[in-house]
Amino acid sequence: MSGERKGRTHRAKQKPTLEQRWQAWLAGWNLRPVQREVVGGLLLALAALTILGLSRISSGAVLAWWATVLHRLFGLGAYPVTLAMGLLGLQLVWRDLREWPPLGPRAWVGLELLLVLFLVAAHAPEVLQSGADEAFVAAEEGRGGGYAGWALAVPLMEGLGVVVGSSVLVGGLVVGLGLLLPLSWRDVQDWGQRQRRRTAALISRWQSRRQGTPVVPKPPETPWWEEPVEPSKVTARSTTKPQKQKTAKARATDGILPPLDLLDPASPRSYGDTDVRRKIQVIEETLTSFGVPARVVEINQGPAVTQFGLDPGFVERRAADGQVQRQRVRVGRIASLVDDLSLALAAAPLRIEAPVPGRSVVGLEVPNDKRALVALRGVMEAAEFRRVNARLAIALGEDVAGHPMAVDLGVMPHLLIAGATGSGKSVCINAVICCLLFNNSPANLRMLMVDPKMVELIGYNDIPHLLAPVVVAMEEVVGALAWVTRQMDERYQLLHAAGVRNLEQYNLAVSRRKDREPLPVLVVFIDELADLMMVAPEEIERHICRVAQMGRATGIHLVIATQRPSVDVLTGLIKANFPARISFAVTSQVDSRVILDRGGAENLLGRGDMLFVAPHLSAPIRLQGCFVSDAEIERLAGFWRSQRQADEQADTVPPWEGREAENRADDLLQKAILISRGRDRISTSFIQRKLNLGFPRAARLMDQLEEEGLVGPDEGAGRGRRVLSGQGIDFDEIDERLPGVEPR
Repeated sequence: MSGERKGRTHRAKQKPTLEQRWQAWLAGWNLRPVQREVVGGLLLALAALTILGLSRISSGAVLAWWATVLHRLFGLGAYPVTLAMGLLGLQLVWRDLREWPPLGPRAWVGLELLLVLFLVAAHAPEVLQSGADEAFVAAEEGRGGGYAGWALAVPLMEGLGVVVGSSVLVGGLVVGLGLLLPLSWRDVQDWGQRQRRRTAALISRWQSRRQGTPVVPKPPETPWWEEPVEPSKVTARSTTKPQKQKTAKARATDGILPPLDLLDPASPRSYGDTDVRRKIQVIEETLTSFGVPARVVEINQGPAVTQFGLDPGFVERRAADGQVQRQRVRVGRIASLVDDLSLALAAAPLRIEAPVPGRSVVGLEVPNDKRALVALRGVMEAAEFRRVNARLAIALGEDVAGHPMAVDLGVMPHLLIAGATGSGKSVCINAVICCLLFNNSPANLRMLMVDPKMVELIGYNDIPHLLAPVVVAMEEVVGALAWVTRQMDERYQLLHAAGVRNLEQYNLAVSRRKDREPLPVLVVFIDELADLMMVAPEEIERHICRVAQMGRATGIHLVIATQRPSVDVLTGLIKANFPARISFAVTSQVDSRVILDRGGAENLLGRGDMLFVAPHLSAPIRLQGCFVSDAEIERLAGFWRSQRQADEQADTVPPWEGREAENRADDLLQKAILISRGRDRISTSFIQRKLNLGFPRAARLMDQLEEEGLVGPDEGAGRGRRVLSGQGIDFDEIDERLPGVEPR
């Protein structure tokens, strides 16, 4: 957790990028749109006239003189210079061209470097063949690279030599292309590795078909969580020795993990709302018109919103003694103008983050016209996901600056998801499940899924990670949660006997022994809590709270979602045990306060737009959630179904089946014991009224009370039965197990 906090602090305090400084400089330039269009139009007109003069289409004296000047200055480079002039004019006229071409400051530097190299390369043959003097004559005649090419080629070729000069040209070409194209060496390396893996898979599939053997997916290389890391970043227990001491069954199962090729690749980013200059001007003019001077100093473009960082200015106030004092604008005044900014920008809803954590700016989040899709594969391939370095790492999405966000479910240790219908809860749960399935084998992860809606999670049936088929019947939910509670108690007994504190230490201890197997992590998914709370609120709340309070040490984690975030569904006890929460778009500020204990979720956009809070975060983080399609889920589930063994498919009966009726009968008997406490006599009709039962069930309870020695025999004539002392009965323990049942 500390490493993640340090990483986020470092990212928060880092300097603005070159693109952000470029946008801030353009904002400070303060050119009106009309002025920008006039300058751009003049450059486009000059480029068009230059093309006419160079191609000799027009025979005017002025154009001929201008073409001669360009030929003498740049030689063959007159045409690239004219093209660059036209591109600059086009960018000034049409500032929406952020997708075509990416002409930021880095691209312009690369373009100029390539132009210089072209001039040198065009005049280098003249210098090598004829010498410096003859090369100057060629420049006067407009051949080669002109005067500019001659001035650069002579010292490079004659001063450094042909070999060194050629090496400088090649190195400059590589640097120029790297600056011009939005690629890095890491991107090229990743592309080469992907092509190598794809080619190897095609060759393996072709050989398998040729030999007539079934195609089996090749196990991936060493998982990223087992890769060697720096000793300073791990503790003494985080070694590879326990991995080598696994049993044969664990080693055989742990090596088969699905490849990320099962997921669709991330599509190229194309943010729709790109008129940043216009929005900067509208924001600053709107705030200034209301007497709130502020300047946009930072721009962060994300998949769903664009965040403008506002630096509050100063206002002059006259003091009582007549002196003028400069005071900084209060942050609350900017936040109070959110509706006026929404009207001026013709965009709603807006969200104010005042201030942005870690930075001295006020964040104004404006929705994009075109929202980009955040693919699950793109986030899982990012360095932020690998940096989590945990088996229970889950990909949440991307923040307002487009940075991937990943967390460790084992640290949270439970997750509560809420939001209105259609806001993205089920997609988020599917993304969490897919992350766990990609990183864990059935030997170290087991899952239990509860789906009252009966259609959201049934696609995961028959995968080896499930303890039982997806629970869709309401009458089975209480029994399933009771079984999870018993499993937690049994694991605590094992931890106590082994003398360890948590599941990791227990698995480390049993890995040195041959008579025991490590315990897997158990993750329970509940897709709709509101339906369960309407059927059996007391039992559901009791089991959820108990597992949430004590399940972390035993490796049991809960992921719960609900679309009705009200106080009768998300009770105080449930919220207290779920510090990590995700809120999607809700209908009112009241619902937002129930989920996050603060407002803000009512201003979200829906369709994956979320606010994430965690214990280590000082304020909610706005994210665009990962999207995983049904086809991707089916491919992943099909991979794991193909890996199932025969013994794993044999037992499909839920482990809690047959115990639900027994547990309910035991609870009814203990309730009957509790209501008989302190009474002299008790009757069957009294049990009927108190426990809301029929006469046959109440009569059987009366017989059981007699067998337990708590009541006397039937005396007839409707007089009931005499209540005995009840020695050996721990009424306090029954009262603690069954809260809300009054003795009288």
